[in-house]
Amino acid sequence: MDTQALALSLPLVGWAAHSGYLTHRLATARRDPLTGLRTRAGWTAPAERIIRRHRNAVVLLLDDDFKHLNDTHGHAAGDAALTAIAARLTAWCGRHGIAGRFGGDEFVAVVRSAGTEDIDRLVDLLHEPLAHAGARIPLYVSTGASRVADLPLRSLSDALSAADAAMYEIKGKAGRRGTRTLAR
Repeated sequence: MDTQALALSLPLVGWAAHSGYLTHRLATARRDPLTGLRTRAGWTAPAERIIRRHRNAVVLLLDDDFKHLNDTHGHAAGDAALTAIAARLTAWCGRHGIAGRFGGDEFVAVVRSAGTEDIDRLVDLLHEPLAHAGARIPLYVSTGASRVADLPLRSLSDALSAADAAMYEIKGKAGRRGTRTLAR
């Protein structure tokens, strides 16, 4: 290769490297580093696709009692609990949905279809104690769910709002250690 061709190719190599770096940064920003779940930026577009394609889609919003867990058992136990809940939620969604973590102790999921029994199974799964550092740590997760078909407008934001209202309704009834409720 002559000197002129080499000089012309260097900017292309630089742009290719920079593009690869930016692609990696974008992918990293769309994944939660602790749980591996998608962040809001990585979860929203696939969730909206599921809602558009599946009339019976269900959106869930989950919140747990990690402040109490961290205060009682330490931050390592809190991280282990976040990771366990992420794995359980991902397994429950399977190939029929997608789970995400919006931050802190707030998780979301959307599945193509789920009945009350399916959501009850998820809640039971999420409430299974966590084995950590020789102790069995109880997990408490409040879960609100919204069937997209029950909403006046089939939108992700409306479904999240309805799931959030349902979750806070159960928290009001059962305290921080609520179970689940389905928006009506």
